[in-house]
Amino acid sequence: MGTTSIKRIVLVEDDNIIREAFQTLISQSADFIVVNAYSNAEEAIKNLKEDVADIYLMDIELPGMNGIEAITKIKQLNPKIQLVVVSVYENDELVFKALCEGASGYLTKNAPTSKLIDSLKELENGGAPMSTSIARLVVSSFHKNKQSPLSPRELEVLELLASGKSYSSIADLLFVDKETIRSHIKNIYIKLEVHSKADAIEKAKKNKFI
Repeated sequence: MGTTSIKRIVLVEDDNIIREAFQTLISQSADFIVVNAYSNAEEAIKNLKEDVADIYLMDIELPGMNGIEAITKIKQLNPKIQLVVVSVYENDELVFKALCEGASGYLTKNAPTSKLIDSLKELENGGAPMSTSIARLVVSSFHKNKQSPLSPRELEVLELLASGKSYSSIADLLFVDKETIRSHIKNIYIKLEVHSKADAIEKAKKNKFI
């Protein structure tokens, strides 16, 4: 394996007690060093070049710019930086947003403190550290996707509808007549138990069907 270099870490956490606890915990490990700690994302981004950190531990609810916006920004400025969310939130939308924007892992604050160092090591070995509850959420969302009540053609119609296409243009794109599209949409409404295009799109997105 060769010698591993000490990884530089930046904390972005607005709760002083949590921030100091993380700092103390990480400083006890020989593999990691906290180079800076911030209570807001703006400061962390401003000092990105000076800190030369490998890993950012990022809270989501921050004063000013939130953690998800910060992940997007940091990844744009330096794609090599690894970001791990440490949050109280287990809301699936936030979890997926964070992971889609480039977070390499997602830990909840109620996880045991020893999990933090284990997670940093896991990250170093190419893993994607997640609290058990978050991993379960991710897995269940994949299962849920497959349980869509809509047929592949109905999903196609709904996706085109969601992208702003009219009935006529969907009919042209799918090489069917407008009446067939109307019939698909009627079936979509029945299956999703909704009465409008907006409700159908909202429900399908919420349930990750589209």
